[in-house]
Amino acid sequence: MKTTILTAFLTLLVVTSSQAGEGMINTESAFSVKETADRLEATLKEKGMTVFNRINHAQGAEKVNIKLRGTELIIFGNPKVGSPLMLCQQSVAIDLPQKMLVWQAEDSKVWLSYNDPSYLVQRHDIKGCEQEIATVAKALAGISKSVATK
Repeated sequence: MKTTILTAFLTLLVVTSSQAGEGMINTESAFSVKETADRLEATLKEKGMTVFNRINHAQGAEKVNIKLRGTELIIFGNPKVGSPLMLCQQSVAIDLPQKMLVWQAEDSKVWLSYNDPSYLVQRHDIKGCEQEIATVAKALAGISKSVATK
């Protein structure tokens, strides 16, 4: 069973990580930064998640006369998902609630990025919680794919 879950988890990572850096999964978006962030916020709310904050970093930078390409961070969560992770390893709370970053690269491509759940496993030395991690991975991959594609 653990092998099946791990295989499914790794498959999701390959499918959704178009440009993965260490500890992050990046999915290219077919939409602008604002539209992607709007779609993300709406999708999260539709799925019953709590959206704690939406931070427009480009707007903040503008206030101090710095020109930053579109960059928005959405902080969200669901205690039904996050709390079991904290039972596995309480230090994971530093990385919760979840975050997704919507940003425009130099080449004008828009990306939706989030922490790779397998990175959290390594970072926090989480053991015996494969099902919880697989649930998080599947949810994040599904959300990013539905938000970023037409």
